[in-house]
Amino acid sequence: MDGNIKQPRSLVIGGTGLVGGYLLDHLVRRGERPLILTRSQPPRTDVDTIAGDLQHQETLRLPAFSTLYCTAHATLLGPALVHLVPSELKRLIVLSSTSLLTKLDSEIASERAGLRNLIEAEREIMTICEQHNIAWTILRPTLIYSEGRDRNITPLSRLIRRFHVMPLVGGGQGARQPVHAEDLAIGAIAAAAAPAAANKIYAVPGGETLAYREMIGRIFDGLGLPRHTPSVPAPLWRALFPLIKPLFPGANVAMGLRMMQDMAFDAGPAMRDFGWSARGFRPLFA
Repeated sequence: MDGNIKQPRSLVIGGTGLVGGYLLDHLVRRGERPLILTRSQPPRTDVDTIAGDLQHQETLRLPAFSTLYCTAHATLLGPALVHLVPSELKRLIVLSSTSLLTKLDSEIASERAGLRNLIEAEREIMTICEQHNIAWTILRPTLIYSEGRDRNITPLSRLIRRFHVMPLVGGGQGARQPVHAEDLAIGAIAAAAAPAAANKIYAVPGGETLAYREMIGRIFDGLGLPRHTPSVPAPLWRALFPLIKPLFPGANVAMGLRMMQDMAFDAGPAMRDFGWSARGFRPLFA
């Protein structure tokens, strides 16, 4: 154990989550025994667990680590980071969201407030890193998925499996770039190792740009079901949403309206600086 700590080592915050789990897998495959900060014991023996909570950072007692990956919500890391800065920390990789660029003018007040908090967290993280001479990289993914596990594509697949239909507001013509969680984990490790990626913010979209309609169609394909995606006019969606809301837990009327909005980003800078490469969107569901 002591020998491991003396080697360059990573701490993962959010390691029990979707992207974090893949990140731990790939760090282990590279021969590392990463640290994981978590409130609960993860069901794996190839990492070293530190019990703790970012919201109670004053109680944290951390061993040495040189790289910090945060795949948990960046708003948790911002206030806690100053308490997590050992002298050995040289590199920080944080997952944020492209929603900062697409939803700031949302008609839903809670969405706007959440994004303002995320913007402030990014700024706080950058400021603290610059004060402590830590190279930081912020990755802003698009729509994250991992079949059967995510909160974006998988809930849609369950609705489609149940009803065999998915109405699309305005025909669902808005552009999307779903990105697999494992690709984000691989990209985070690549960014940490790339000097060119230091102190920069990147969009990290999926490998294909699709109309929302086509994205939904491929979910039908992955379920082995015929595509059935009737178009719904936006005014009708607004009128009907209060009635159908129980079918879409956690949804709001703006989510449907965004089916018409382009949410596509340039992967070029990430490809150039740290070799970002994401798979196409061909989901398969058991």
